[in-house]
Amino acid sequence: MAEHLPQTPSAPAASAPYRRSEQLTPPPAVPVSEVAQTTFEHVYEVDPRLMQQHVLQQVFPNWDTLRIMRSRADHLQWMHQHFASTVISGSEILAEVEAEAAPAGQPLR
Repeated sequence: MAEHLPQTPSAPAASAPYRRSEQLTPPPAVPVSEVAQTTFEHVYEVDPRLMQQHVLQQVFPNWDTLRIMRSRADHLQWMHQHFASTVISGSEILAEVEAEAAPAGQPLR
């Protein structure tokens, strides 16, 4: 009688072949302000032209940029759980700054 060995599942196939040149060339940047640009959806970065003197830019593969972007909410949640006694949203801070900057008697936007 033949022995039945457990079948090991095959590894999933790559969705696309890895081509180093493709991974080191991000999509064309789209300016979003005078100092910022976006390459991937929801990925904002300082315009590299402004980062040439003091902080040189590193070459980042596209997959690593996307990995970092996808995990930033988990990282921020972990940091809040371990180090923050209170979490304040950016909109709360902006509202407070605008209220302090508004002349007395003028309504905020």
